[in-house]
Amino acid sequence: MPEIKKLLIANRGEIALRIHRACHEMGIKTVAVHSTADADAMHVRLADEAICIGPPAASESYLNIPNIISAAEISGADAIHPGYGFLSENAQFAEIVEAHGLIFVGPKPEHIRTMGDKIEAKRTAGALGLPLVPGSDGPIADLEEAKAIAAKAGYPVIIKAASGGGGRGMKVCTSEDQLETLMQQAGSEAKAAFGDATVYLEKYLGNPRHIEFQVFGDGNGNAIHLGERDCSLQRRHQKVLEEALSPVITPEERERMGAIVAKAMSDMGYRGAGTIEFLWENGEFYFIEMNTRLQVEHPVTEMITGMDLVREQIRVAEGHGLSVRQEDLEFRGHAIECRINAEDPRTFAPSPGTITHFHAPGGMHVRVDSGIYSGYRIPPYYDSMIAKLIVYGRTREGCILRLKRALEEFVVDGIKTTIPLHQALLGDPEFQKGEYTIKWLEEWLARQDETAAA
Repeated sequence: MPEIKKLLIANRGEIALRIHRACHEMGIKTVAVHSTADADAMHVRLADEAICIGPPAASESYLNIPNIISAAEISGADAIHPGYGFLSENAQFAEIVEAHGLIFVGPKPEHIRTMGDKIEAKRTAGALGLPLVPGSDGPIADLEEAKAIAAKAGYPVIIKAASGGGGRGMKVCTSEDQLETLMQQAGSEAKAAFGDATVYLEKYLGNPRHIEFQVFGDGNGNAIHLGERDCSLQRRHQKVLEEALSPVITPEERERMGAIVAKAMSDMGYRGAGTIEFLWENGEFYFIEMNTRLQVEHPVTEMITGMDLVREQIRVAEGHGLSVRQEDLEFRGHAIECRINAEDPRTFAPSPGTITHFHAPGGMHVRVDSGIYSGYRIPPYYDSMIAKLIVYGRTREGCILRLKRALEEFVVDGIKTTIPLHQALLGDPEFQKGEYTIKWLEEWLARQDETAAA
């Protein structure tokens, strides 16, 4: 059984620091790779070794596979952890890592490839027994096929790009006479954004919630689920706040769907951490995609289960079995994560710059995952998320009260952040009651803008 003694972290920011911390607690040395823009980053300062892999542009550094592999060989690393984003769901990268005799801390390359293709992922999910949104079984060949599928599923339908995400290449169609034009528009957008004009079609759910299940497999047919997260609070398909467990999912629904997703991963022979995402409406779950990596919001699951998911990833990558059985897992209390971005809280314009003063909140059950510090300059080249505030409480109400207090203590001066946005959100009666859907936040923001204008 291979033992990881030195691990290269192929990422940056808070997730790189998160991986470093887990490694050091396991007695594993770390290698930080970084662009020239991240030379002063916290994970670079704390790692046992640091290697510059290119200029600021991600395409020339964090996405530069030859440079990352070279850094692993130069440093004598045994393994590579991709974090999330960048190369974390790149099957070719995983194959190259393994071809060089290194351990890839992630799923098998074939599973990354399968689940990275939305059409193939849907086919696979259906074969594994996951509930699907009514729609096409694969790419739409022509307009007549699209008309037949849409008529069977019932309008409105949504046309989606087979590759990519982030809302690009997605069009909602409410009637047959719009279908041809919207299919052409979706295909053109998908081609421009992802180099692939292939589209598929699904029933459009009017006002669902976004519910995802955390899963873990050992690669040998054993798999568990770690409950669900509610990620419905989104702006432009980007998550803003996540919580576990969901305020609307009953224990019976959790047990039923959890058993289904765990069996699916067992049948698949899945290895490592993964997340199966669903839309939920009127008590029904509909599979939308699977992320074959660690999620940004993984800490809320850690808070309610007591499991270190990065540690578990590394154990599984070494060939160990899962550290817990399903029957040993208990979901206790409630956890909420706020994503703190370097953005204007009203316009959401990026706000890079130098942090003149930084004070993280503390106290019982308060966690801050961040790589920033006083004097750190936030570069303008990458994602704007600079911190995650995760708070736990015995009840959802207690968790919200603790989160309010923690946000009041959180100080990040020198730039604009979305802390005021989260403070306003927590004060809303509908949020406090858990009454929200994937459309709620954008409608709420529009109301805030109208109030400010008045």
